[in-house]
Amino acid sequence: MIIRQFTSTDAGGWDHYVLNHPRGMLNHLLAWKTAVEKAYGFKSCYMMAEKVPGGRIVGILPLIHHHFPFLKGELISLPFCDSAGSLADSPAIEKELMRGALEIAKSKGISRIVIRSSTPLGAIEKERALNDNKVRMVLKLPRDSATLLASFKAKLRSQVKKPMRDGLTSQIGGKELLREFYPLFSENMRDLGSPVHSARWLRAVLESFGSRAHLFLVRMPDNSPAAGGILLCHPNQVSVPWASSLRRFNRWNPNMLLYWSFLKFACDMGYPLFDFGRSSPGEGTYRFKMQWGAKPAPLFWFSIAEKMAIKKAGNGFNSGLAARVGDFWSTLPVSVSRGLGPALRRYIDL
Repeated sequence: MIIRQFTSTDAGGWDHYVLNHPRGMLNHLLAWKTAVEKAYGFKSCYMMAEKVPGGRIVGILPLIHHHFPFLKGELISLPFCDSAGSLADSPAIEKELMRGALEIAKSKGISRIVIRSSTPLGAIEKERALNDNKVRMVLKLPRDSATLLASFKAKLRSQVKKPMRDGLTSQIGGKELLREFYPLFSENMRDLGSPVHSARWLRAVLESFGSRAHLFLVRMPDNSPAAGGILLCHPNQVSVPWASSLRRFNRWNPNMLLYWSFLKFACDMGYPLFDFGRSSPGEGTYRFKMQWGAKPAPLFWFSIAEKMAIKKAGNGFNSGLAARVGDFWSTLPVSVSRGLGPALRRYIDL
């Protein structure tokens, strides 16, 4: 076996490995690498384990060099998402991939590697890597959407049906809907107190994932967009990395119709698992996802430094500082937050 860096000639083999690995996820696909490089310009360091002779891929580790200008930064697997990490045929191969990545990091003067994964590295005790504050919220899907709808409590079914009775509609498309989605997305992110990703980033994701990416819009009776989100598809699961609704339309429940549209599509297309994304247990988004039947699944966020020293990775900004920054950001005019947000957001790795 040899450990080496990915080259463009490996593209077909890489994605084939991801699509056929039982723990393969959307973010492992090369589309994520393409989008990050195209929209934000960060360089990649994708590692492969290859069986010799024959050149069969037996493990991968995708890494992006995320950094502020003129600083060394970190190698992250992967920025702007909840989980990626390594995929391999055995824990021993995972460990060798990490050793190879540490050698690359050392040669670049980078002091550590950050891993965000849905599973711990094979050679690491789970408790050492477990994220104590964040979980993935996932729902096992039945064979069809009618069965899923019937499984909901009466109150939830009523909340799903009400916006349709009131004349709201949902639409599924692609990057052609981005012009309408981005204003509501940027307004919602301002309301949440968070800098918004650039429209260029969202377009790069939609273009890079191609037929695996779908943009949903929920429209009011007058056709104006009230909610929307992006759905990414992998044979193992679908996930929603970004979704937003406008607060002024809350009494019409457009967000309920949006998530029902996601779930209906995923069920009827035969996907086995729906990933709602990360939440902190007990918070509002956690409860929102639980009402659909989603269950918490652990996340393993940790860093690895020289000689395989393991340390739990943090969840971003200090919570107190984040709250103060968020309070300030939410007071900005949307036009200002939309102008400043993308310049800041590229350096926030979550």
